[in-house]
Amino acid sequence: MNIETLREYCLSKPGAEETLPFGPDTLVYKVGGKMFLLTGLDSEDLRFNVKCDPDKAIEWREEFTCVQPGYHMNKKHWNTIVADGSVPDKQLKEWIDHSYELVAKKKK
Repeated sequence: MNIETLREYCLSKPGAEETLPFGPDTLVYKVGGKMFLLTGLDSEDLRFNVKCDPDKAIEWREEFTCVQPGYHMNKKHWNTIVADGSVPDKQLKEWIDHSYELVAKKKK
């Protein structure tokens, strides 16, 4: 996955918007005004933070080396995903979907 694919996928979600609240180097994707994904634009490799159910967050960190505690985020609820090719794009999209669904569900 690359940044263009990530952007397209996030923006394909109903009600999703792309914002830059932390400056020009950090893209933030929101639904209902709440973040579901953020990624830096100044890194050579693609990394992004996604919201996660606390139990799944720990499970995924133990199972996948590309999943780390959320960088600069509440580590109970956020994971950083390093898109290093160790998991297929389908898996990355499932983690994005999980984050989006958690946030979209709360806005109702």
